[in-house]
Amino acid sequence: MLDLLNLLIPNVMSNLNSMWIAFLQTIQMVFFAGLISAIFGVFFGTVMVVTRQGGIMECKPVWWVLDKVVNLFRCIPFLIMAIAMAPVTRMIVGTSIHVIGAIPPLVVATVPFFSRQIESSLLEVDPGLIEASQAMGDSPMQTIFRVYLKESIPGIIRGSSITLIALIGYTTISGMLGAGGLGDYALNHGYFRYKDDVTLFVIFILLLITTLIQSFSDFFCKKTTH
Repeated sequence: MLDLLNLLIPNVMSNLNSMWIAFLQTIQMVFFAGLISAIFGVFFGTVMVVTRQGGIMECKPVWWVLDKVVNLFRCIPFLIMAIAMAPVTRMIVGTSIHVIGAIPPLVVATVPFFSRQIESSLLEVDPGLIEASQAMGDSPMQTIFRVYLKESIPGIIRGSSITLIALIGYTTISGMLGAGGLGDYALNHGYFRYKDDVTLFVIFILLLITTLIQSFSDFFCKKTTH
């Protein structure tokens, strides 16, 4: 097996330590940016649903502002956003490179995307369940947790998987800006050095991660659908 790997990916096998470090950096970026984005994404997505016209906490000014801000940040390409945010990132975390420097732009790019996923999932909840919750005297917060979020679990899981896959794509772009990770590894150890096996191996790893995320998503969607 080892001989076969040395034959297929000689440049990867000759420097496994660099590949392993790049892989861990990508996992770190996805984990921390994903965790922060999940918190803010669920919050903003829920607020946009309950404050829209006809919502249980209708407040058109709040909905209008959030809707326009989300649209604004969603239309900015990640590469441009990361470059434009460099001064702000340095103010927040002290650097605009390495893993820690990639987190702020990753969060800013991912939160609007995930907020829309949450909004779409919550809007699919049966209005009759919401009306029943209100008729039983539930407060708006109780309706949000007992009906909106509980009934939207399968949709939230699907939205989370889509967001994670998009976030992985963002991390590869961050690698081009000095964040490290598999994007940086493929670029500097593969493309610039004409080592095609390195680039193809990174594609394989990213494909494997994406497949695993989608498989887990499908599994838990089936388990939570009723």
